[in-house]
Amino acid sequence: MNDKQTAIKNYLAAGKATVEEALDRLMPAAQGPFADHIEAMRYSLFVGGKRIRPILCLAAVETIRDDGTMLQAMLPVACALECIHTYSLIHDDLPAMDNDDLRRGRPTNHKVHGEAAAILAGDGLLTFAFELLTRPDSNLTAARQLRIIELIARAAGPEGMVGGQALDIANENRKYPFSLLQTIHRSKTGALLTCSVQAGAVGAGATPAQETALVDYGAALGLAFQIVDDLLDATATTEQLGKTAGSDEVRGKATYPGYFGIAGTRDQARQAVEWAKTALNPLGERAERLHDLADYILSRSF
Repeated sequence: MNDKQTAIKNYLAAGKATVEEALDRLMPAAQGPFADHIEAMRYSLFVGGKRIRPILCLAAVETIRDDGTMLQAMLPVACALECIHTYSLIHDDLPAMDNDDLRRGRPTNHKVHGEAAAILAGDGLLTFAFELLTRPDSNLTAARQLRIIELIARAAGPEGMVGGQALDIANENRKYPFSLLQTIHRSKTGALLTCSVQAGAVGAGATPAQETALVDYGAALGLAFQIVDDLLDATATTEQLGKTAGSDEVRGKATYPGYFGIAGTRDQARQAVEWAKTALNPLGERAERLHDLADYILSRSF
């Protein structure tokens, strides 16, 4: 492992620890009359995960404004992004959707708490995310806070993550054009990843040019992330993934390997990462962490 790889692993570990401390502090404790419901929420929230979305949000803040106070102000936003992501995983794993038994190497929420409790845990996390985003004690200006809420709601909603999930399920076991696969990936996975970077930019007071560069980076990174996920589903083991391997093929989902093969898909991932890094050029050396994060996403598939 070279120095750059060590540095990004350390950065990710430190970011994960910061986010998890904040999540634990901000989330209600599993006690009182709602203890079982909150325990189901906390089960999936703390079962593991790399915390890529909140780390991207905070890395974008650092790129625009190296200010500890601003990072603290954006922590609830970063945590909200993780709550939304976790809710989507709980619902994705349900029998009516992907019907998975494992997530991050542990039994999925509905396997532990039951299907109804898992649905409600996801609902609770999504709703709690907007409680975090609307905190009255936020140090963000009202205008920035409102714009971040709008961006996240759109990224998570019917023309973003949820819409992408709907398209994905509706088109299982169907042959469809590559353009539709791109739409599914851009919505289901890319929208929230892009929004994570853009929310950090908005919170930190980025100029329009800086925000555009970060949005372009986020869009390319989101594409790379989903391409790598497709690769891993086709090439990694269940133990390596922490979830059932080969599930895309079993459920008849279109994937990048289905269109380009394994080698061609790796080329597609490399290209997407290069697009992401090129988008950062206007931001100079301050974007070094985001640059390294793009390389890290690619390294997962090799």
